[in-house]
Amino acid sequence: MGKFLAALILGSAILAGGGLYYLQIYAYYDEVVPDGRDDVQLTQATSELVETIAYSDFQAIDSESSPIRYRACFTTSLTLDALADTYQPYEKPVPLEAPGWFDCFDADAIAAGLKDGSALAFMGQQDIEYGIDRIVTVTEDGRGYVWHQINRCGKVVFDGLPTPEDCPEPPNRN
Repeated sequence: MGKFLAALILGSAILAGGGLYYLQIYAYYDEVVPDGRDDVQLTQATSELVETIAYSDFQAIDSESSPIRYRACFTTSLTLDALADTYQPYEKPVPLEAPGWFDCFDADAIAAGLKDGSALAFMGQQDIEYGIDRIVTVTEDGRGYVWHQINRCGKVVFDGLPTPEDCPEPPNRN
C-alpha cells in the first residue's frame, strides 16, 4: 500500500508540474495576426505623435493574462541614423524574455545590442495600457523587436503607492 501511495503522489506531482509548465510557456500565448498597416509604430521626437514605420516579416505573440507578455519581431529598411533623427529614444529599455519557442526574440542578444550600441530603443507608444509602454528596438542590420515594459508611473501605482503628481490618474481608481 505504501508503494502505491508513493507512486500516486509522485505521479500527481509530475502531472501537476507538467501542467504548470505547459500553462506558463504555451497555454496563455496567442499569435498576433498582423494587420499589415500599423503593427510597428514609433513616437515622433518633435510632435510626440505615433506613426507607423516601414516594416515587413512581422510576427508577434501576446497574452490576455498580462499586459507585459507582448513580444514581436520584424525587419525594416530604415537606418538607425534615420530612426534616431526622427523618433523618441527610450531610456532604460529592458528586453523581457520570451518563451523559447518564439525563437525570433532573444532578450539577451537584444540587451547586448543595446549595450554595445548596435541597437537603439525607441518609444513605440507611451501608456499603451496604463503604466505600460510599448518599446521598439532596431538593430544595425534592420531587425526589429517590440515588447511592453512597465513605466515609472505604472511601477509606483502597481506597487500600491499613491500616484505621483506628474503621472496621470490610473483608470478605476478612487
